[in-house]
Amino acid sequence: MTVQNTITADVAERDVWRNGHFEADGWHRLADDEAIPADGRVLLSTRRFLAEAAAGTIGNKPVGVLVEPADRVAELAPHLDLLSVIAVDFPKYNDGRGFSHAAQLARLGFAGELRAVGNVLIDQIAFMRRLGFTAFEVTHAVTRRYLIQGKDPAPRHYYQPAVRDEPPAGTRPWLRRAAD
Repeated sequence: MTVQNTITADVAERDVWRNGHFEADGWHRLADDEAIPADGRVLLSTRRFLAEAAAGTIGNKPVGVLVEPADRVAELAPHLDLLSVIAVDFPKYNDGRGFSHAAQLARLGFAGELRAVGNVLIDQIAFMRRLGFTAFEVTHAVTRRYLIQGKDPAPRHYYQPAVRDEPPAGTRPWLRRAAD
């Protein structure tokens, strides 16, 4: 079997999967030594964001944070209203700390875009959605192809509740049904 790393003409490599299709990504990652542009729309490291927020230099620019696996999400709690996007990094497919970060952000009440970045695979997207992820920066060629083709291997019934509200299925209240 040969896996081809091709992207259709209407889907660019930097597009983000959101609302059931790939959309242009208007955000870019900013290095810690770069100045924040006047229009914002940048993803800052957690450390840089916390420093900028403490100094009061963000103002009303739309900014986001890139949360790495070792970052402490609780430190963002007092500043969630300043964030438009939180991107959670999944550097390896078997690193589950991003799932814990997403659950904690949901408990803290973050209402902006929660984006999964890094090694995002098709099998993980359904579980990421249940934790509140709304956008996915997908670089894995097979996952991109599956999303473009509308293939979604997500289970339709779950035994445990998630962050997202899911209605009970039938007579077993612990069995949940995925939202369609």
